[in-house]
Amino acid sequence: MLNRVQASLSPYLGLVGENPWLQALTAVFASLLLAWIFDRFISSSLRKIASRTALQIDDIVIRYLHQPIYTSVILIGFALAADLLEFGEPWNFVIFSSLQTIAYIVWTIFLLRVLRAVLRSLAANQAHVRILHAQTLPLFENLAIIVIIVLAVYVIFSAWNVDMTAWLASAGIVGIAVGFAAKDTLANLFSGVFIMADAPYKIGDYVVLDSGERGEITHIGIRSTRMKTRDDVEVTVPNSIMGNSKIFNESGGVDEKSRIRIAVGVAYGSDIDLTEAVLMSIALEHEEVCADPEPRVRFRQFGGSSLDFELLCWIEKPELRGRVIHQINSRIYHRFREESIEIPYSKQDLYIKELPKQQ
Repeated sequence: MLNRVQASLSPYLGLVGENPWLQALTAVFASLLLAWIFDRFISSSLRKIASRTALQIDDIVIRYLHQPIYTSVILIGFALAADLLEFGEPWNFVIFSSLQTIAYIVWTIFLLRVLRAVLRSLAANQAHVRILHAQTLPLFENLAIIVIIVLAVYVIFSAWNVDMTAWLASAGIVGIAVGFAAKDTLANLFSGVFIMADAPYKIGDYVVLDSGERGEITHIGIRSTRMKTRDDVEVTVPNSIMGNSKIFNESGGVDEKSRIRIAVGVAYGSDIDLTEAVLMSIALEHEEVCADPEPRVRFRQFGGSSLDFELLCWIEKPELRGRVIHQINSRIYHRFREESIEIPYSKQDLYIKELPKQQ
């Protein structure tokens, strides 16, 4: 590329004479002038064109693009000047490799800035990419930064004619050894990535684990998930377990409302219509029971010593479950006593068929 530029500029450089220092100075001055023209006119025109579009990505790219192009034009001028001066080896190699390194670093910074801005823009609008949101954004940012930096290091070493084959082979062997040594940690890491991407639960949700623990999700990390139980005890569960277990998310679904079931039995011979009316009135009068969906009363079965009813009602948040059940149970007991509705208890009658004879 440098030879093409020199060939195209050689007729113009000949106008300033045959002195290589004067030609080199002219090349540097011309690169500075071209960089200034680009920064003043071309870059501002591109910004105006991008501002008229509905997309935000083009504005982001053009905002960060002017600096690497400005620097690259100047670096080409310095490289052309060094080629005209013909310092000889190894100075030419050192100068060209240094200029390429600076250019690679500038373009790497540009890619990092653009990529970060694009990812944040996509995370703010989940309609485009559902897997990318506020929780998974740091993960994707870190992965993208690692990939770009690794590629940049490889290209920079290549500019200095450093053979990276041995380094890559060593890195592969080290990676295999680390994978075997830290397989549990890697399992938690990949499970954390899948949990963040799939989002089966989020911070603030009430979940029930296979082991029976129930609580609020307080933190979702790369290695583990933390949950605060109703006893105010924080439980840390490795993500590999969370990813392979059945999780009951009480706050999931279309709505956060949760249904509670209150079973109550009444004695045989009780007025079942009155029982149903009393249970419905208790649910409708409770201030924390939702009116939509409406509470329901179901006559479930003829029990061994009672007629079994079940009151079904909804609450706004799962964390209210314990308190609401306590309050409704208390009101049921008091209302049943007022209405003379008997709540039976289990009892057994013992019949003695024959007493032992007296001796």
